[in-house]
Amino acid sequence: MTDPRDHGGGLDAAIAIYGGTRADWLDLSTGINPVAYPISPFSHDAWTALPDAKAFDALSLAARNFWQVPDHLAILPAQGASALIAALPALTSSDRVYIPKPTYNEHAAAFAAHGIAEAGPDAQTHVYVHPNTPDGRLSTDAISARDLTGIDESFCDTTPDASLVPQIGDTNTLVLKSFGKFWGLAGLRLGFAIGPASLINPLRDRIGPWAVAGPALELGAIALRDAAWAERTRARLVADSVRLDACLQTSNAIPLGGTPLFRLFEVNDAKEWQQRLGQAHVWSRIFPYSKTWLRLGLPHPDRWSHLETAL
Repeated sequence: MTDPRDHGGGLDAAIAIYGGTRADWLDLSTGINPVAYPISPFSHDAWTALPDAKAFDALSLAARNFWQVPDHLAILPAQGASALIAALPALTSSDRVYIPKPTYNEHAAAFAAHGIAEAGPDAQTHVYVHPNTPDGRLSTDAISARDLTGIDESFCDTTPDASLVPQIGDTNTLVLKSFGKFWGLAGLRLGFAIGPASLINPLRDRIGPWAVAGPALELGAIALRDAAWAERTRARLVADSVRLDACLQTSNAIPLGGTPLFRLFEVNDAKEWQQRLGQAHVWSRIFPYSKTWLRLGLPHPDRWSHLETAL
């Protein structure tokens, strides 16, 4: 059995330590939009029938239009970005990968599971998280002529103009998108890979048919076509992230960056902060490589007073 990887979430573990029920807690340990896209009733076929090509085509077309994907690039829906991250190493013949740190740890774990060692920038496979977690760093020079470049844009939908999809060109670059973060529907398990057919086709063969559940195909297409909701949501997330920075500054936390979905702060003792907030039933994110970094997602608009009281 492998060791558990460091992630946000895990509210059940926090409850075991500090008590309460899930309803008592404000979980700010993830970067998931707290105001999810509204779930409409699903068709009967979404639950009972094997997803057909028409449903996949409808979702892919909605994704192409939403992310303005050029015609020469292919799109592959999958069961969450995590499934694509796990499959990404199989697309390279290189035995070394460059992953700028600190960043989301699933990428290094996926390559390690394939026996591919981490190395410096001279490696012919590079992976970037754009914007990066936890600091929000943008990778402006990520795309180049390499054996493989993977770009994880799971948090890029709050700042669509920063997307690197238009720059892929004819390079061996694959951009990964997460549906669960921006639309607040992490449980739907939906993600996308965007890139040349030479990468998408073997990736499709690897994840197999019916990789996306019927309800995810149906709701994903509806949500991706709702441009007005996306625009309103971006404006709210930006305003709330500014509010969160100001809120933490009153408690002597120093904003270090992040995205409109999560903010990173410098504090005197991150573990002590997490424990103190936990006693007030607010769950936060700390990191094994830093004693002073604390990351918080956004509260639901109705739950700001819970955070303010905890602080």
